[in-house]
Amino acid sequence: MKVTVVGAGAVGATCADNIVRKEIAHEVVLLDIKEGFAEGKAQDMMQTAALLGFDTRISGSTGDYAKTANSDIVVITSGLPRKPGMTREELIGTNAGIVKGVVGSILKYSPNAIIIIISNPMDTMTYLALTASELPKNRIIGMGGALDSARFRYQLSQHLGCSPADLNAIVVGGHGDTTMIPLISKATWNSVPVTKYLSADQQKQIVSDTMVGGATLTKLIGTSAWYAPGAAGAALVETIARDEKKLFTCCVYLDGEYGQSDICLGVPVVIGKNGWEKIIEIDLNEEEKAAFSKSADAVRNMNDVLKTL
Repeated sequence: MKVTVVGAGAVGATCADNIVRKEIAHEVVLLDIKEGFAEGKAQDMMQTAALLGFDTRISGSTGDYAKTANSDIVVITSGLPRKPGMTREELIGTNAGIVKGVVGSILKYSPNAIIIIISNPMDTMTYLALTASELPKNRIIGMGGALDSARFRYQLSQHLGCSPADLNAIVVGGHGDTTMIPLISKATWNSVPVTKYLSADQQKQIVSDTMVGGATLTKLIGTSAWYAPGAAGAALVETIARDEKKLFTCCVYLDGEYGQSDICLGVPVVIGKNGWEKIIEIDLNEEEKAAFSKSADAVRNMNDVLKTL
């Protein structure tokens, strides 16, 4: 199993680090456009192998896509990160050109790769990667829902005083501060609805804090978060590489599911060796349906910007 991570910044490097520590692949290639950057980070990670006990080989490359040849999975993190006060949507003009170029270069050498998109605005970049590449829809996956759901579980755990691992909670819709939908009505604590233990005010606070989770971190640290996004990307790589058939919320192409078509949005999907293998349609209440429709409208507006570039 060979995995390429495009973009050796904080998110890409963290993703690669998680992959090598867990020996998910036998080979990882880290690629960046900044001279020596990916090579340096790859060498630094390899020097931890004797200390951490992994045998995965990791190498770096400055823009040489030939070194990514025959990759099974490619994670794309390339693009400008958010700065304080900046929305994901403001990144679209610059990052669209970057992502489109990366996808084309990757497929030249790895035509059978499954591609995971982390670059923002993620829903639109996922849609761009799919339409530009003309790949089968199951081979393009946007990571956002996996990250947002992990942040949702964190917020719930803080109020419940429990382990996030004991919670099942998902976020659907767009990967944006105003477009994501934390489904608190479906969240459970070891199969017991969390609403049984939380007041109405607590529930509203948890949903609100989840929705601005990324912006909160950007304000605190001065740039986009990287530990959780990198770990989320690596988690998707793992379930594909090991054909685990795990259920994640991911941004995928909808063709009638949830009443939406010709759009990439976050919904629960089964992930395995073929990429995303099945969309799970869960029953949404009327409020959630309306929120999902509103989220789709907002993402479509972002997608329309692609036509002007």
